[in-house]
Amino acid sequence: MTDPLSDRPAYRQVADRLRQPIDSGEWPAGHKLPSESELMEQFNVSRVTVRLAVGALRAEGLILTRQGRGSFVRDREATRRISSTRYRQDARYAAGRVAEPASGFGHHAEDRFRLERRFREERASQQVADLLGLQVGDPVLQRRYVYYVDERPEQICTSYLPMELVKDTPVADPTNEPWAGGTIAQLASLGQKVTRVTESVRARMPTPEESSTLRISAGVPVLVVVRRMLTGPDGDQPVEAAVDMVLPADRVVLDYVVDLAD
Repeated sequence: MTDPLSDRPAYRQVADRLRQPIDSGEWPAGHKLPSESELMEQFNVSRVTVRLAVGALRAEGLILTRQGRGSFVRDREATRRISSTRYRQDARYAAGRVAEPASGFGHHAEDRFRLERRFREERASQQVADLLGLQVGDPVLQRRYVYYVDERPEQICTSYLPMELVKDTPVADPTNEPWAGGTIAQLASLGQKVTRVTESVRARMPTPEESSTLRISAGVPVLVVVRRMLTGPDGDQPVEAAVDMVLPADRVVLDYVVDLAD
């Protein structure tokens, strides 16, 4: 039953009651919610109220609704951990100090990993020009990747390199992807030793295209990482910018290590 004297709408009261067993773990991932008719009877409310309550939980990213099958508790366990130390491992590989490169997907067997890529030349936008130390309109190579594990899309990455640096090199050839050691190894092959990587992370709701590409459920935000790779003894010469790296927030944990030793 709902409280007619409450200042919360009836559908919010129903949503609150349904949220409790989800948050407590009483209803684990995959648990099927009662049907609309069962919820109408349980709470003595209309079908519209039930649908609004279920819609609220779906918007929060707590449940999935499958046409003709009902609503189910979503799995909110992160499936990937991405460590800031991956760049250090790639740099060691590029320098020939280790036999295996790092990867955000390196813990997956090769046959579970798939990469879609699209390369094209374009003119630098204001944002890309600022990140790469170029002039607006300078030619850059745009590389767009979609990463899959077990055929589930896990990340979109749009990366830019100065065309002057990569034109007519193997780095500009999409058939060479995936490249062992990633972008750090690619730049090393061009005589560019990456000495610093900067990242900024923010959260937002996905665009319709991102939701479709990454198969993101309603109510789930994305993490957006803007990255720069820099060379030079002072790490102040940008050679690559990723704008943006887009990851479903419910599938990934970003681990960062900050070394404070002198």
